[in-house]
Amino acid sequence: MTGAYAVRDSATMLRRNLLHLRRYPGLSLFPLLMPVVFLLLFVYVFGGTLGNGLEVGGGRDAYVEFVTPGMLMFAIAGAANIVAISVAMDMTKGIIARFKTMRIWRPSVLAGHVLGNLVLTALSLVVLMAVALAIGYRPTAGLVEWLAVVGLLLLVAIALTWLAVALGLLAKSVETASNTPMFLFLLPFLGSGFVPTESMPAGLRWFADNQPFTPITDTLRDLLGHEHVGGAGIAAIAWCLAIAAASFAWARYLYDRRPAR
Repeated sequence: MTGAYAVRDSATMLRRNLLHLRRYPGLSLFPLLMPVVFLLLFVYVFGGTLGNGLEVGGGRDAYVEFVTPGMLMFAIAGAANIVAISVAMDMTKGIIARFKTMRIWRPSVLAGHVLGNLVLTALSLVVLMAVALAIGYRPTAGLVEWLAVVGLLLLVAIALTWLAVALGLLAKSVETASNTPMFLFLLPFLGSGFVPTESMPAGLRWFADNQPFTPITDTLRDLLGHEHVGGAGIAAIAWCLAIAAASFAWARYLYDRRPAR
C-alpha cells in the first residue's frame, strides 16, 4: 500500500476519533479542565507556603513560575489516559475486528487514535498556558527556546500517547483501561514538577531524580526561564525516544497479535 493510502486512511481515522470526542464531550473536557483546576488549587491554596520554600519571600509568584512546567507534564499525562480508554472501547465493541477485515492500512486505526490525542493534548496545553499567564506566569524564553519547548512537548506527548495506546490494547475492559495509566498521573508528583527534589527524603529523592518526568520538567523549566539546559535536556530526549520506540513496538505487537474482544 502506497504512502498516499496510508495518509488517507490515517486522516479518515483521525476524523473518526475527533467526531468521537465531540460526541462524548466528557472525554475531552476532562483533560482540558483538570490541569487548570490543579494549577489553581496548587497556586492559590498551597502556593504561598510552597513558594516561600523555594526562596525567602518567594510566595505565590515564585511558585507559579516553578509549578507551571510540572503542570504541563500533568496535562499531557491526563490526555494520555483518554486515548487508553478510547482504544479499549474500540477493542471491546468489536469495531477493531471489522477494521481488520477491511482493505485499509492496518496501522491507520492506531495512527488515528494517536493523532486525535495529539490534537486534544495541544488544546489542553494551550488552555493551561493561557490560564497560567492570566494568573501571573511570566516565561522569559526567546524564540529558539519556545521552539525547543514546543518540540519537547510534542515528543513527550507522542511517547506517552503510544504508551497509553499499548495499555489500552492490553486492558481487558474499559474500566481497566481507565485505571492502568494512573501511574502517569503520579509520576509528576514524584518528581520535580511540584516541589524541588532536594526537599524529599533520600530514597524518594533518588527515585525522583532518576525517573523520566524529572529531567523533562527541569528542561522545560530551564527553557521557559531562558536558562542553560545542560545534561537534563539530553536525558529528557533520551527518555522520550526510548519510551516512544518501546511503546510503539509494544502497541503494534498487541494490535497485530491479540484478537479484538
